[in-house]
Amino acid sequence: MLRNLFSKAAPATEPNSGGSGSPESRTFTAGWLLNTDLTSIIWDSPRPVRIESQSSDPRSVGQCPSVLDFDRRHFVINCPIDVHLRLKLTGGDMEVTNLLAEKSPIRSEALQKWIVFQPRHEWRHPQRPVLQMLTSYVFVSDDPLYVNQLPPILHYWGDTRPGIQISGRFPIDIWPRALMWAFEWHDTTKDLILRRGEPLFYVRFEGPDPAAPTRLIEARKTPELESYISSITGVSEVVGQTYSLFKTARERRPAKLLFPKE
Repeated sequence: MLRNLFSKAAPATEPNSGGSGSPESRTFTAGWLLNTDLTSIIWDSPRPVRIESQSSDPRSVGQCPSVLDFDRRHFVINCPIDVHLRLKLTGGDMEVTNLLAEKSPIRSEALQKWIVFQPRHEWRHPQRPVLQMLTSYVFVSDDPLYVNQLPPILHYWGDTRPGIQISGRFPIDIWPRALMWAFEWHDTTKDLILRRGEPLFYVRFEGPDPAAPTRLIEARKTPELESYISSITGVSEVVGQTYSLFKTARERRPAKLLFPKE
């Protein structure tokens, strides 16, 4: 028990050397990596969203170029653990119960480190708790790219989650930080159920040219990248508006951060 616990499909375009994102290449390159080796085996590699169509009719929605272009620009991040939580709000108190209990593959002490509730005064609404799951995914680019974190809108959920994912965006060329999955629990009479291997959220990349595709590769964790990630880690705990730090981050950024993993 937890009590009061406080981010026919078109073929991929080959990038030019260095992934400069120039108008000639019309391709941007983003890299992904896991910021910790501890239990990293449970995190799946990001995969492009692919919705299979059983119709070969060229007029089918499954063959629509705009639909295919939309789908392939999203990459799915799967949930690493099984979670079944029940919430009870009584006055100013909050009680969270792990319904998997002894059947849960994750121990209660470990679960409290994975799922963290924000303090009540930080919620957007006093009756809508906000919880977070820190992921190990870091995205980085030498191109001017933003990452957009979105709910898995292209997958059907038989049992709808009892709230909304809190989405966000930030520039990964100057702010390569670990993503946080955040959830605002609207209907506290319903349980929150997450299953390992099912989509937890999507990421989509946004550059200066909306027509240009983005190629996602696994990045190498170089000493320069690790040092730069450390320089921006935890700043939200001491600075309220991290966007105000972007200018300084850009000035101190090494010339190149993204190197493909061998």
